[in-house]
Amino acid sequence: MVSVVHSLKPSSGEAEALERLCVGLPDAAVARAAEALALARDAYGEKQLGTGEGILQHALGMALIVASLDLDADARIAALLFAASDHLPECGERLKVGFGDTVAGLVDGLHRLGSLRPLTRAAAGAGSGAGSGEMRTQTEILRKMLLAMVDDIRVVMLRLASRVQTLRFLNGQPGALRDEMARESQLIYAPLANRLGIWHVKWELEDLSFRYLEPETYKRIATMLDEKRSEREGFIAAAVARLKVELGAVGVAAEIHGRPKHIYSIWNKMRGKDIDFDRVYDVRAVRIIVPEIKDCYTVLGIVHHLWQPIHGEFDDYISHPKGNFYRSLHTAVEVEDGRSLEVQIRTPEMHEHAELGVAAHWRYKESGKSVKAAGAYEDKISWLRQLLSWRDEIADSAEWVQQFKQAALDDTVYVLTPQDKVIDLPRGATALDFAYRLHTDLGHRCRGARVDGHMVPLNTALQNGQRVEVVTVKSGGPSRDWLNPTQGYLATPRARSKVKQWFAAQDEAEMLAQGRGLVTRELQREGQTQANLDELADKLGLKSAEALFLAAARGEVGLRAIDVALRGGAEPLPPEPEIQTRKSRAGDSQILIVGVDKLMTRVGTCCKPMPPDAITGFVTRGKGISIHRIECSNFRNMAARNPERVIDATWGERGTTVYSAGLTVDAGDRQGLLRDISDILSREKINVTAVNTQSKAGIAHMNFVIELSGAEALARVLSLLHEVPGVLSARRS
Repeated sequence: MVSVVHSLKPSSGEAEALERLCVGLPDAAVARAAEALALARDAYGEKQLGTGEGILQHALGMALIVASLDLDADARIAALLFAASDHLPECGERLKVGFGDTVAGLVDGLHRLGSLRPLTRAAAGAGSGAGSGEMRTQTEILRKMLLAMVDDIRVVMLRLASRVQTLRFLNGQPGALRDEMARESQLIYAPLANRLGIWHVKWELEDLSFRYLEPETYKRIATMLDEKRSEREGFIAAAVARLKVELGAVGVAAEIHGRPKHIYSIWNKMRGKDIDFDRVYDVRAVRIIVPEIKDCYTVLGIVHHLWQPIHGEFDDYISHPKGNFYRSLHTAVEVEDGRSLEVQIRTPEMHEHAELGVAAHWRYKESGKSVKAAGAYEDKISWLRQLLSWRDEIADSAEWVQQFKQAALDDTVYVLTPQDKVIDLPRGATALDFAYRLHTDLGHRCRGARVDGHMVPLNTALQNGQRVEVVTVKSGGPSRDWLNPTQGYLATPRARSKVKQWFAAQDEAEMLAQGRGLVTRELQREGQTQANLDELADKLGLKSAEALFLAAARGEVGLRAIDVALRGGAEPLPPEPEIQTRKSRAGDSQILIVGVDKLMTRVGTCCKPMPPDAITGFVTRGKGISIHRIECSNFRNMAARNPERVIDATWGERGTTVYSAGLTVDAGDRQGLLRDISDILSREKINVTAVNTQSKAGIAHMNFVIELSGAEALARVLSLLHEVPGVLSARRS
């Protein structure tokens, strides 16, 4: 490897760094890395980043961090060429030819993530204040967007490595820029490292950021740790020695060592639990690594036998892993002198994941363990998909990529408003869905959209990272076409619901006007234009005048009922009928009623009952008994006013009688619609006695009165009508 490195004549410092970042790579990969370094040196020269760090220096530091994660050669080469897009002409093609599609894709992904820097910077600035719930939500969405913007999860790990290198460089350079970088790292990048399980990256990001933002607090905790260092080291050495003896006695092979302390996590625990430094139990801690899971529980029993467990300080993350698939046994014990000791117990595989997280996946490809570790792999990949829900692939091999694509769970897109607010929408959402997500009224008045500055149709599906601007009119409403699924205007249920609500409100307004006219004309005819409408509605069993207008327009309250209510319902009732059961002809069918002989029976035209509807009777004035469906609103109003007139009724023997029924059909208006519906009614031998159709805003409203044998025939007709192209609804009136 040394001969390959020096053949391209890098400086001594560069050669040393290159040798370190190429550890574990085959000679062919080492040669590619050396070529990448030579290209980076030519492209970057003495140029610097905005932090003042040399680009080449940053690339080498970033590549070494990537190597510490044991990522593959492509990721290490991409780290060296992280800024090539800005400094290398025809970068994409040159990288594909020289280093392959994977490296070119990783570098391009880094460049695209760089375009989000203004957003992460703004989120960090806003997060430095009190922090509203909306701001926390925006920050969370932004973290998700960082993952959704990439096709390969290694791009995110490269970005994390870049940020660690930046914070290291800023160690001796206090100022506003360092504070900004630290705050951004705390809010955005450390949580991402946590979710990916890359613990040592997470801890370094947190500790460096905490050190820069809270130097006095950091120094105070560091001093408390240093003051107890020699005592703590002696205590841990004694605990390790005793554990080795006890574990050796039962034949358990184990690696035991002290666990490093992370100042930010100590401070977080002190702040979260409101405790003093002396009550942080993991200041003194050991980690035990054993071959198998069963050994973990054996060791746990031994630890609890040696020392007294501290109540409430045991966690079994093996049986119940954390959300990022972290697994380990944690316990805290009290030794003989009263001091506490935290013990972590895990297997080598658990430890590898705890240190490297998702980065550990790339170890298997080059070490030949992929077949053996397939089960663990599948578990981890399943975890990653469930946890993130943002990416569907972690490129490890062609086989894995194919599996991930088949199991894609990436169902969210993240787009930007002109004000750089991040909006998350279901995948497939359109520009019109975006408008309704911002505000219902904005959606109603939307007439166009610009995506990345270009006008697009409203049914254009949005992609990650696009900036969307809604074009509106001052007033107006949605189009009926927006509800047509074949035209693809709306993909989200929320937006479709808002459009339907708007049209329902318009229909109700029309019915209110129609009903108001009917009631007003009846009041004029009766000479009672000064009547109190709310009192009139109450007499009819309705809540308000508006409810009266709607009921009148729908035919639920007839003009006769209004007349009776105006006169106070004072008409005398017919004599109370004798209680007897008889058969009264209703066409060719029989209706069993409770009444008197020779009392006429008729079927109510308001609800048009038919077998096997549940029915009841109402004694009218001079018109015998009217038969209604039990749920008929007109009957309910009459029964509420005159319950003594209600009489039982049931269907008798079924004959060849036909019954009238109301049928309402709403459909997208088109040529031949009425013909298609009529064809169905004709094929089913349904007689149509009345038709009333209206068309408004592209929607046809059709009301039929038909004759058929019963509810079974009606159900079949409704089912057939729903299959007619363009029909939105078909129902019994």
